[in-house]
Amino acid sequence: MQLLKSLFAVGALGIFALLPLSLAQRLGRMIGRRFIANSQGDMQRITRQNISLCYPQLSDAQQEALINESLLHTGMSITEAGMSWLWKPERTLKKVRNVHGESILTEAIAHGKGVIILAPHLGNWEVLNLYVSNKCPVTVMYRPPKLKMMDDLIKKMRARLGTNLAPADLSGVRKVIKALKKKEAVGILPDQEPAKGSGEFAPFFGVQAYTMKLFTQLVKQTKTTVVCGYALRLEGTDQFDIYFKAVHPDIYSDEPLTALSGLNASVEQCVAHAPAQYQWEYKRFNTRPAGESKIYAKQD
Repeated sequence: MQLLKSLFAVGALGIFALLPLSLAQRLGRMIGRRFIANSQGDMQRITRQNISLCYPQLSDAQQEALINESLLHTGMSITEAGMSWLWKPERTLKKVRNVHGESILTEAIAHGKGVIILAPHLGNWEVLNLYVSNKCPVTVMYRPPKLKMMDDLIKKMRARLGTNLAPADLSGVRKVIKALKKKEAVGILPDQEPAKGSGEFAPFFGVQAYTMKLFTQLVKQTKTTVVCGYALRLEGTDQFDIYFKAVHPDIYSDEPLTALSGLNASVEQCVAHAPAQYQWEYKRFNTRPAGESKIYAKQD
């Protein structure tokens, strides 16, 4: 069964890669409309729960509009994977129209202690990875997928420009520290739930979220500079704009909870730029503080 799933996933990527990006994105929006139509499906259910939690100030109509637009972008994230992983890097990078705030990245690199790039699940983070890899050596921490064939493909494709991959375990941490000591860049996806015992709760959009301690420990240990980066889809085109932004200053705090809150606040600032392009279908609040009920439990 695992082999069949892997073959299907790789085959789908190959088909998406054969399409012009504009057509792949149209297909992605069609998939997104299926998510919208399936009110009982997990994609819509989890997206709806997350947006309701994080944007309680929006009216019902505004939340519904954001949910629908988010699901369209979720569909495009799926079909853009062919471009991200199977196209030649130079072809993919031609889809980048503008780069905003690049001086923030170059100044961080010039600081001489390496740089950590926070890359939230916003827009197309693979396009960001390709762009940064083309500028400087970069090591990216990632969580290996369960399907080995997909893991092998990811490692091969992400390494096309010399990107080093570091699994989210002790060996990966060693690789990250080594890269920072060599004054290189490290990419971290800061909005995934860490493994049990490796996180603490900190507010994210006003909701307690289990947040990785590893990141703040790395910053404290290496005294490195941190920046945010993301690549957004440009409406009505098949292109992207890349953004680099300064992080919330609390991220450098010696007080652990303050630093974790600064990490989540930095992600919030990025999401505020384009809320519909954030990965709201991810169970970001799956782990709850003691005594709290599960958020994503299906209703009978």
